[in-house]
Amino acid sequence: MARETTAPLKNIVFDMGNVLMTFDGPYFARQFAASDEDAALLEAAYFGRGEWALLDSGTIGYPTMMRIAEAHLPRRLWPNLHDMAAHWARYSEPLSEVNDLALRLDAAGFDLYLLSNAGTRVHEQLGHCPAYPLMKGRVISAEEKLMKPDPAIYELLCARYRLVPAECLFVDDNADNCRGAEVAGMRAFHFTGDAAALESYIGLTR
Repeated sequence: MARETTAPLKNIVFDMGNVLMTFDGPYFARQFAASDEDAALLEAAYFGRGEWALLDSGTIGYPTMMRIAEAHLPRRLWPNLHDMAAHWARYSEPLSEVNDLALRLDAAGFDLYLLSNAGTRVHEQLGHCPAYPLMKGRVISAEEKLMKPDPAIYELLCARYRLVPAECLFVDDNADNCRGAEVAGMRAFHFTGDAAALESYIGLTR
């Protein structure tokens, strides 16, 4: 996306899933299933349901999500479901190139922030995210009862941490979320897996 402002870039705001950390429901489910067929059932009942967005929005909690998932699985898979729900985050891995870039951005004087559609157990992923300890603040959808791409969630981040939107670059793998950030006055970069392109856009020199 092209820059549309000449304001100095001071703040880099990262999404988490598939930007800083992997999020791959089918892969997670395979770690808790004895067959591909069972993995597909687990993924569809938990990560693949529309109610997952309600979990991220804070509308429902994990006990409700579990009951919904159980209702869409044979009882023999309930132990697998419970194990997956408790431990899938350990299989969410850092995207090394983006985390390495974030560390260099911090060293170069940029302030880093997190803005993610995620549930209240987001710490289970962030606990092994190399860039997270460097961040000056965060906004998590389930904690705020707001979700991207609603411009209000980006405005909340800026208000809470006294950021000038035009001095912020928001990085997300979802184009709609990037457009929401632009409505809120930020610059946005649609991340498609190319950390070098992000680095080039920011203009960081090694």
